[in-house]
Amino acid sequence: MDTISTPASENAIQSKTKLTGKVIKTTLAGAIVDVGQNLPGVIHISQLKAESVNRVEDVLQIGQEVEVWVRRVKDDRIELTMIEPMGLEWREIKNDMIVKGKVTRLESYGAFIEIGAERPGLVHVSEITHGFVKSPSEILHEGDEVEAMVLEVNRRKKQIRLSIKATQPQPEEIPVEMKAEPRKTQIRKPKNTNYMDDAVATAEPSEPERTVFEIAWQQALDRAESKKSQKTKRTKSSDKDQEDLLNRTLETRLPTG
Repeated sequence: MDTISTPASENAIQSKTKLTGKVIKTTLAGAIVDVGQNLPGVIHISQLKAESVNRVEDVLQIGQEVEVWVRRVKDDRIELTMIEPMGLEWREIKNDMIVKGKVTRLESYGAFIEIGAERPGLVHVSEITHGFVKSPSEILHEGDEVEAMVLEVNRRKKQIRLSIKATQPQPEEIPVEMKAEPRKTQIRKPKNTNYMDDAVATAEPSEPERTVFEIAWQQALDRAESKKSQKTKRTKSSDKDQEDLLNRTLETRLPTG
């Protein structure tokens, strides 16, 4: 905010401009102050102090020099205030605007920044800088002067969300290196091993293991088959013996030529 110590055109005077003047008259509603302009300066009683004032004379006297700030310029007067205005009014705070301020308090979840508004702005720990930050105290300290961007302003809740990292350049991305293909593990062939036989043995399904009952049953069948074979052999041998006996008998009884 600029301080004007010499007369200036009313058109050049902006809201919040700081002026010095002399009280020339007091009334029940306020005071008239000469600020070196063609238009008189007027201070309402509500603008003498932040606290409530019952009588103007309790604060101002005729001839007293005062420091005042311009509230607005009208056709017939310049409205003044003795209460130093905020650097930023709620209506002036917009999203994406850049503000400067001072770190006033650190908490585990973030840092409070005084930016000249009615309430300090809050920088969440995730908005302090690029990359992971465990605690705001790793980066910031009370009293640090910082620059931040307004992310969100909520006049009803009196909240201002800020981001410091939004004012910082994006870190360069590190190119991801191509992952090397895994090396193929060469299986060493053990000595005296025929891999073809192993492959065939692996490919051919193994015969399921027989139960005790199946083994006993198979043995019984084998014994029965053996007995049957032996009986058949004996029968064939007996038949042959009888046939030989008959042939010899016939040869004996038949007369020879």
